[in-house]
Amino acid sequence: MTLKPRSFLYEVDGAVATITLNRPERLNALTFEVYTELRDAFRALDTEPGCRAIVITGAGRAFCSGGDVEDIIGALLGRDLKALHEFTRLTCDLILAMRRCRRPIVGALNGTVAGAGAVIAAACDMRIASETAKIAFLFTKVGLSGADMGAAWLLPRIVGYGLASEMLLRGEFMDAKRAYDIGLYNRVVAQGQVLTDARAMAEQLARGPSMALGVTKQALEAEATLDLEAALAYEAEVQARLMQGPNFREAHEAFRAKREARFQ
Repeated sequence: MTLKPRSFLYEVDGAVATITLNRPERLNALTFEVYTELRDAFRALDTEPGCRAIVITGAGRAFCSGGDVEDIIGALLGRDLKALHEFTRLTCDLILAMRRCRRPIVGALNGTVAGAGAVIAAACDMRIASETAKIAFLFTKVGLSGADMGAAWLLPRIVGYGLASEMLLRGEFMDAKRAYDIGLYNRVVAQGQVLTDARAMAEQLARGPSMALGVTKQALEAEATLDLEAALAYEAEVQARLMQGPNFREAHEAFRAKREARFQ
């Protein structure tokens, strides 16, 4: 299966798929179509043959500035509650698709990260940002809850409750250095290095044991609601199953042969 989105760019290089939001003249603001196609893309990439890691980035000087003021925000003002809930459910389904996708997702944050774009960045497994990648969860600035698209679930798990509270309640921009210092960004690099470094990380992950990486990603979410005893039982079961798999044996054989492992 080959994805053919109309609202963003999609390319595959080896085992790494790259999604590029492509409305640079609008700072890659999201439309109904972009939301829908992104949701469908991440659902498909979970089982896409040959895809073992994903990079998401933006064209131009922004990663994503959030929902388009005219195409989304203006259009929502005339809708009834049922239609509004259909839209908010769509936005949440995008984040769910990203978190349920077993492929590691690396965010290449090439510039401004705002609103829904900030939540998409938070839903990535790792974030490599440029020095210009200021970030804000702007929802309270437009009279909406700061807890949008799963932000109140994702952000405290990345930066802690206190900092998440400040960011979601105030809705102010934070510069890239501060975002790195609090652990929201994994790395901050020069503007021209963002995509290169993100792809290098994705390629490294793609060479890894994809089933084990997928299980790790699932465990990070599943264990958030478990007590220690239940978490240990969960990990013991999934680890035992992976020990029966070919990658565990391959790692042992590669070690003995003093070569790099070739994981399935």
